[in-house]
Amino acid sequence: MDVATAAETYTHIRVVMGMVVSLSLARLLNGLAGIVQHPGAARIYPVHLGWVVFMFLFLVHFWWWEYRLHALPVIGFAAYLFLIAFCALFFFLCALLFPTSMQDYDGYEHYFLSRRTWFFGFLAGMLVTDLVDTALKGRDYFLSLGYEYPARTAFYIVLSIIAAITTDRRYHAAFVVFALAYQFYWVFRVYDLLT
Repeated sequence: MDVATAAETYTHIRVVMGMVVSLSLARLLNGLAGIVQHPGAARIYPVHLGWVVFMFLFLVHFWWWEYRLHALPVIGFAAYLFLIAFCALFFFLCALLFPTSMQDYDGYEHYFLSRRTWFFGFLAGMLVTDLVDTALKGRDYFLSLGYEYPARTAFYIVLSIIAAITTDRRYHAAFVVFALAYQFYWVFRVYDLLT
């Protein structure tokens, strides 16, 4: 069977990926709406909210980034499966930020720190997957991002591994502030220049 061209499959892939990305965004927005609707149900934790904002920005950034798939000459099933798995990582991260129930926890701080290994493990895995995804778009595109991109990603992975291990609240606060500030800087600097 012939492999369909990217132009033939790109629309289909965007729809399927869009569904998973939409579920992820919905998970974040429903969680935030739940906090507003029932502010006394669980104590908020600023670090947790920082990661919610980070994931929202990362999801929007991811969706923008995936537009570059249209430039691929061919997209096979392996690449398609990889992209769906990549989207699934986003969903798991969003689900980890807002569990189905908070009844076993004192608040979001207790919940977040008790699930930090899962959250930051998935985050590190997603960042590794991001490197592969960028390489999938071609050598020229990968190189267009400069050395900063792989260095930034490697640094995030190391910080995530440390965050998975430590319960130091100052570390977690500093990491989320750094991650948010740098993500805003990266997205607006790189993509406003590349578009």
